[in-house]
Amino acid sequence: MTTLVRNAWYVAAWSSEVDEQLRRFVILEDPVLLFRRTDGRIAALADRCPHRLLPLHKGKRIGDTVQCGYHGLTFDADGKCVRVPGQDKVPTAAYVDAYPVEERHGIVWIWMGDKERADPATIFSLPQFDDAAWHMHHGGALHIKSNYLNVAENLVDPAHVSFVHPTTLGNSASENVPVHISTDGDAIVAWRWIRNSEPIGFFKAFGGFTGNVDRWHYYYLHLPCTAYIDFGSADAGLEIAEDERDRGNRVFALHFLTPVDENYTIDRWMHLRNTAIDTEEASVKIDRMFEIAFSEDKEILEAVHAEEQRPKKRRPIRIAIDRGPMVYRKRIAEMLERERTEDASAPGNGAYVFHD
Repeated sequence: MTTLVRNAWYVAAWSSEVDEQLRRFVILEDPVLLFRRTDGRIAALADRCPHRLLPLHKGKRIGDTVQCGYHGLTFDADGKCVRVPGQDKVPTAAYVDAYPVEERHGIVWIWMGDKERADPATIFSLPQFDDAAWHMHHGGALHIKSNYLNVAENLVDPAHVSFVHPTTLGNSASENVPVHISTDGDAIVAWRWIRNSEPIGFFKAFGGFTGNVDRWHYYYLHLPCTAYIDFGSADAGLEIAEDERDRGNRVFALHFLTPVDENYTIDRWMHLRNTAIDTEEASVKIDRMFEIAFSEDKEILEAVHAEEQRPKKRRPIRIAIDRGPMVYRKRIAEMLERERTEDASAPGNGAYVFHD
């Protein structure tokens, strides 16, 4: 049974990955052709000719149309066939699926499910994207041989940083600090503060802290698989309150997960920061530290996924820190169930009276 939710916005690519060339991406097991039209807008088509199934990216572009490289069937940017060489009539079945696409903040979003449900207002956003007091920097793309659910769970789990990232994003001071979890809103949130402790490696290098700090991690996981981590540090002597995080060095690490298939996930990551906003030197330094930390995640997640494929002699256990991931799995299951069935219950049916 699939774990891939279709009725959702996913990141198909960074804007910088899409140009006038015909480029193939695989999203939710489906091959997708992306290219920029002559007016700059992005077209997204199924990368498969309906005739002999040759991938369209192996054909050629003619203006804003794509010509199949096998027999020349030509499709416009909306997927409509506009030419069949050798015949005047275009069969009604000669089309390719076109996907809704939105481009914002250097990010290309795509909707792989029912088109009528594709509401651009539901695309993930943060006010800091458009705030001049914050610097936005696109990072890289981590290719992980793991189901996206494992990757997403890792992004709502502050507890792992003490053990997986002891020299970059965590240290031993946080090992026994309780994690708070909220599942009431649209996002699953997990957070904790570590007061008056040694700064982590990230903020020793980036923030220049030498004495003790108060530091925080707030993990936000938006379904199906977009996450951001609000983390930072402030001099312990300031004794900042939880709603005063902007007084410290504050960074948002954003992760946009694209499930390629059940065993392969692309994690495109970027960050926002409220310090050193006028220099790219800080961006380069942060990228290098993130690359180290995220490679540590990749190693763990790929090992977990590989073990999940082996026969199990006993059931895995769950502990207190698994509350967020357990709620996440339940919500994904509910989304999948809604996609597997169609609600045909007409409102106001007199045969049933509901009291909830």
